[in-house]
Amino acid sequence: MTQFWIEVSSAAVFALYALAAACAIRAANTARTPQGAVGWVVFLISMPILGIPLYLILGHHRFKGYRLSRLESQRVVEGIKTFSADHRADPQGWDVALEPFETLAGMPAVRGNAADLLIDGQQTFDAIFQAIDQAQNYILVQFYIVHDDQLGRAFQNRLIAAARRGVKVWFFTDAIGSYKLPTAYCDKLREAGIRVSDRDSQRGPKFRFQINYRNHRKTVIVDGRAGFIGGHNVGDEYMGRDPAFGPWRDTHIRMRGPVVQELQLIFAEDWHFATDELILDELVWTPEHAAEDMTALIVATGPGDRTETGSLMFFSAIVAARRRVWIASPYFVPDIDIMAALKHAAMRGVDVRILVPDAIDHRIPWLAAFAYFDEIIEAGVKVHRYAQGFMHQKVFVVDDELAAVGTTNLDNRSFRLNFEAMALFFDPRAAAAVDEMLQADFERSFLLTRKIHEQPWRIRYGAPIARLFAPIL
Repeated sequence: MTQFWIEVSSAAVFALYALAAACAIRAANTARTPQGAVGWVVFLISMPILGIPLYLILGHHRFKGYRLSRLESQRVVEGIKTFSADHRADPQGWDVALEPFETLAGMPAVRGNAADLLIDGQQTFDAIFQAIDQAQNYILVQFYIVHDDQLGRAFQNRLIAAARRGVKVWFFTDAIGSYKLPTAYCDKLREAGIRVSDRDSQRGPKFRFQINYRNHRKTVIVDGRAGFIGGHNVGDEYMGRDPAFGPWRDTHIRMRGPVVQELQLIFAEDWHFATDELILDELVWTPEHAAEDMTALIVATGPGDRTETGSLMFFSAIVAARRRVWIASPYFVPDIDIMAALKHAAMRGVDVRILVPDAIDHRIPWLAAFAYFDEIIEAGVKVHRYAQGFMHQKVFVVDDELAAVGTTNLDNRSFRLNFEAMALFFDPRAAAAVDEMLQADFERSFLLTRKIHEQPWRIRYGAPIARLFAPIL
């Protein structure tokens, strides 16, 4: 009997290491970065009992399913390209080249746009609610988080009122981000005739329970004429009503012009990917030209991309900077390329500033950031810590020509794991508006000067450990 159990145990150990080796080979072939590949291989072989289940849930690499949605919408992309050819911005005299961002987006930058910064929750939802109330044909809604609270119910009532007057409404939330949203909330929307994406049946990598791949986009589109994107989700904390966070500092942007069609296309692709339902023919694709005539582009990124689109977008912006690059992000867990770009820009004499919150909402990424600060500060980067509440905006400005607002954080999760989008405006007026906004934010911040060895013990020892989780933060 003892011999039997020895043989069973040996077979189990052999099977365990065989499975670990198979996962390690897969990680080596499919991981999105060399660092990720090495980390997973070492972890799987050295600790297979823990490594295998974590790899099955958290192991991240590209998947092909999302690309099918872009193939289905190719005719819309071609239409946008045709419009852009007739309304192309004159590249002469521009320091920031459009081409890298257009390549990453798979769409052209288009003229004829207008933009308004919405600097807090009150401005954002006042503008969104006004647009919903004025909708005549359809409303597209997509948020990572929707809560069934005061703001969430006000939002729900606005959508139901629109549906009852004959407006078509599509409502899409992320299964992970909105896991607390009661089924009754969505049922009430469906009863009003609103088309709601079923969070429990959204397509995706089911074998990983969709824990790692999250749709982090936050957009509202009304009649194909007005588009909104930024950092706000639908919840009372985004209105500054959560006493734990206090004032909530965030930014959305309201857009008009053909860039709204680009944002609308991203929603249609997300809807198709999640539901297998094509809605292109139900939407308006004839753009309206705004008198402000700004040049703009939507850069949407995600784990289905063939290249490191999210990281390359920030890299392209940083290397384009000649005078300044200011970046606001609630999380700072960059990859090696972004670290090198930031340091190189500072060493070139560029005014490089990173604005992050001093308050904590997710402790591990907050801690991990301290493991990077010393390195960039030594190169000349200024790190500002926002001190009046929690700062959640995702914004950057390059020189006096490029301004961006959207959903992409300066971290590996946004670069490689989440579906994200940024609205890029190549226009001095947009850059000036973001400049003024960030100047006010810097006044509410303090400059980080203490190195990590001068920080409290929980940061000194916690930051290096937290950094080990950087590939999934």
